[in-house]
Amino acid sequence: MTRSDAPAVRTITESDFTDWQRALNVGFLREPTLPEEQLEARRAQFVPGRLRGAFDGERCVATFRSFAQELTAVGGAAVPADAISNVTVTPTHRRRGLLSRMMAEDLEAAKERGDVVATLIAAEYPIYGRYGFGPATSTTEWTVDVPRTGLDPRWSGPEDGGRIDLVDAEDVRKLGPELHERLRRRQPGAVSRDELWWRSRTGAVRFNSSWTEPFFAVHRSATGEVEGMVSYEAEDNWRGKQPHNTADVNWLIAATPAAERALWHFLCSIDWITQVKSGFRAPDDLLPLLLPDPRAARVTVQADWLWVRILDVVRALEARTYEGTGALVLEVVDTAGATAGGFTGGRYALEVSQTGASCAPTARSADLTLDVADLAALWLGDESAVRLAALGRVREERAGAARSADALLRTSRRPWCPDLF
Repeated sequence: MTRSDAPAVRTITESDFTDWQRALNVGFLREPTLPEEQLEARRAQFVPGRLRGAFDGERCVATFRSFAQELTAVGGAAVPADAISNVTVTPTHRRRGLLSRMMAEDLEAAKERGDVVATLIAAEYPIYGRYGFGPATSTTEWTVDVPRTGLDPRWSGPEDGGRIDLVDAEDVRKLGPELHERLRRRQPGAVSRDELWWRSRTGAVRFNSSWTEPFFAVHRSATGEVEGMVSYEAEDNWRGKQPHNTADVNWLIAATPAAERALWHFLCSIDWITQVKSGFRAPDDLLPLLLPDPRAARVTVQADWLWVRILDVVRALEARTYEGTGALVLEVVDTAGATAGGFTGGRYALEVSQTGASCAPTARSADLTLDVADLAALWLGDESAVRLAALGRVREERAGAARSADALLRTSRRPWCPDLF
């Protein structure tokens, strides 16, 4: 294919949406044509200027969507993010630079808007590093063998005066947003949820024909305050008149450790449930160690999760808090942007004192040289500069600089993104 007949990349209009959605389904190996009611439900995700597609003639052959998001930095500050999703290229049009063109346009627009970072959940690991994204959080899924946990099977509720109540979807839509806000204000790596998120997770909007109504439970403290919430489904499996049923957790959020512990205990105490699948959790989740026998919870998934692309180094480093005080000069290499220096390439001096942090471009000698993708992992506190140096991905320009960076940047609890988007 020559340049003159290459697919045209452009933002899509409402009239393009049906063809764009068909290309999205093809790219994800789903049934190409959606029923009209599901197509109309998905139109709620259409935001003018934020959906892109590549068109070969009249047919859409690649898709790309972004939307406004907030990401919680270390310390609780929310930074504006360009959340990227629905990225596909039709099998007949691979290796033609379509994703690169859509990504470049989107990131340039995000930079111009003033977004501090871009975010995504990567379906495949090798794709997004070349655009400056780095894996900034991880996720773990456990499968719990309930009879082995050592928990009291007669447990009927929290011992601290709290309680667990089953609620309906409407209750979740009323109670969930405020609870989630409490969680994300203290959880680095958490992202904002809009009204559509809550409506789609409770059946008010149905993107797929396979949606089934889950069970919802809330934890209330002794004073009646909602402190935790879980959505789960049950797999029915009986063998020789004996139950071997599984509780599949869709999501579980808690604003307090007590609520988190109580909800896991509740799930492990449901009659006929012999196995609990945790869903995607933080790698340092309380779950295994709150069991009398932690070996009852075996890891079934351990993987990267939220990927972050820093668009503004100064604002990103000034937004978060730090474990101590000190100074660090970073040489950031960024070759993935539209210009020779990328979006963020340059040298930056970070100064951290008891009154806060400041960051500015500098001509001082660098302490560390690193790619912008690796800076993302260090920024949220999940990765070690010492480990990255051992891998050859961070270069020490001053002896001991990697250890100094870890003393500033690492966090006591690991960052976590509870959401898939």
